Amino acid sequence: MAEFARQHEAELAKQRIVATGTTGGRIKEACPSLDVTRLKSGPLGGDQQIGAMIATGEVDMLIFFVDPLTSMPHDVDVKALMRLATVYDIPMALNRATAEILLTPGAQNA
Repeated sequence: MAEFARQHEAELAKQRIVATGTTGGRIKEACPSLDVTRLKSGPLGGDQQIGAMIATGEVDMLIFFVDPLTSMPHDVDVKALMRLATVYDIPMALNRATAEILLTPGAQNA
């Protein structure tokens, strides 16, 4: 995610970025100019905090890179987050190719 942020820093600088704790720290380290709001770490409730923001209309898109070959201790929370993004019709990228499409100017209005 940090490498993705570095490559798309100019476009991400136009967005309000909210991230779980560890991911947000890595993004901020890679791109100090980005304004990143860090929530709790995913396993400690960060995924659920983002889910609550989706439910209250505070999230316009979700970029959440997933490694399908690695189990996550908070897998249930990640699945709940993806379910909320689907229920609330939030554009969601689970991989780099889709995230790049979402960051393309005008893609969200298509």
